Amino acid sequence: QVQLVESGGGLVQAGGSLKLSCAASASIFKANTMGWYRQAPGKQRELVARIFTTGTTVYADAVRGRFTISRDNAKNTLYLQMDTLKPEDTGVYHCNTWKTGVGPERSWGQGTQVTVSS
Repeated sequence: QVQLVESGGGLVQAGGSLKLSCAASASIFKANTMGWYRQAPGKQRELVARIFTTGTTVYADAVRGRFTISRDNAKNTLYLQMDTLKPEDTGVYHCNTWKTGVGPERSWGQGTQVTVSS
């Protein structure tokens, strides 16, 4: 029943790093663009980064140069390496599929909390 399971979040000081993981079902991972989404307190959920099945990546302006999205197709696992974290990166991070004009398509997992202190 659970198709997406995020992990790796935590509390970190500004300037620190975290690496998030997303274990996905093969049925949704293999043929789909995957993305990391986040929702900060009082804000709408936003797409942070996405990676196509080919490995091509696209980043939101706010994280470009600091975050790296990757995927291991053999393990059906999505990653987000986050470096030089800022307080504004604080939020709940979820993984999901991504499609043009649609965004996420699957049921949300539990997410993982990232808190960056100043």
